[in-house]
Amino acid sequence: MFPVNPNFSVTAPPPVMEARRWVDGKSFSSDLPLINVSQAAPVDPPPQALRQAIADAALTLPEAHLYGPVLGLPALRDEVALHFSRAYGGEIKSENVAITSGCNQAFCAALATLAAAGDEVILPTPWYFNHKMWMDMGGIKTVPLATGTSLLPDPAKAAALITDKTRAIVLVTPNNPAGVEYPAELIAQFRDLARARNLALIIDETYRDFHSQETPPHDLFHDPDWGDTVIQLYSFSKAYRLTGHRVGAIVTSRNRMAQIEKFLDSVTICPAQLGQHAALWGMRNLGDWLAGERREILSRAQAVRDGFSQVAPKGWSLLGCGAYFAYLQHPFSQPSDEVARALVDKSAILALPGTMFTPKDDPDGARQMRVAFANIDQEGITAFLTRLTDFRP
Repeated sequence: MFPVNPNFSVTAPPPVMEARRWVDGKSFSSDLPLINVSQAAPVDPPPQALRQAIADAALTLPEAHLYGPVLGLPALRDEVALHFSRAYGGEIKSENVAITSGCNQAFCAALATLAAAGDEVILPTPWYFNHKMWMDMGGIKTVPLATGTSLLPDPAKAAALITDKTRAIVLVTPNNPAGVEYPAELIAQFRDLARARNLALIIDETYRDFHSQETPPHDLFHDPDWGDTVIQLYSFSKAYRLTGHRVGAIVTSRNRMAQIEKFLDSVTICPAQLGQHAALWGMRNLGDWLAGERREILSRAQAVRDGFSQVAPKGWSLLGCGAYFAYLQHPFSQPSDEVARALVDKSAILALPGTMFTPKDDPDGARQMRVAFANIDQEGITAFLTRLTDFRP
């Protein structure tokens, strides 16, 4: 048999695919249909006008079917630089932006330029599992930074974890899986720590469009020297419902971009052209529509908070709630992976256990669950909370 890279052998399987197997072969009644809160992805297609723009690009732009620039469409890079400069303040230039095949690839590209096998990267827990998987496959040591009940990482605790092998600290805000939003002051403290220790601060803002604040979530780009420390990641998937088109972005220094280009050219050659044209059209035309999407997501988050009073007496705790996610603590003696399977069988709920977001044998992960409430409407949230109230494993 052909050999298998040992790093892949020790990497956990894709959690969402694993969870989907829990419902394979099962049937759910019309009285108790499956409520799927496992994956953080829009379930509806892009708005009609955006779909028409994609169709028009496919029919009228011959170059949309050819290889494009490795770092993405110049017009889209320009638009991201302009949009983000206005949103955050400070100066981001087109040469600081690369378009990637989704935000996951942006993370992989950043790490590929920063760390080699045997190096270390600090990840707050609970972590986004694809970040952990990529580092495992590359032989990079993940150093967990526990966040406790606040779910906010502590810069002092992070400082104590830094060694001569540490290459980066990763923050995800609004957070996946916990839903919490990191305060601007906390983000700045991590920037200062990373700069003082000659590390990169990778900040994944996949869910920035659904932040509850009206003001910018941080001021990292006010610093004219931001590029010596900060690498920002972004996704168009949630904002414009383009999950299947795989369009993301990375914002970094010009010097690092030269290394990013090598990675992207070797992996995808260029991002998919139609998805890039869709993202560009969306940024130019869907501002009001996106504001409405944000209001809807924020209202769903509030519905979870308001409705949780009926669940709390049963021993459940709401640890975090924001962007696409609610992060729960369950009251049962069984670990969360067993509770998750029981939720499918007894309550027709598909959610992900905290064990998928934490190190093995982590006692916190065994008590926690992630719920992607953005996938269900207000009526679905009410039904979900009612089922949770009645559930016993």
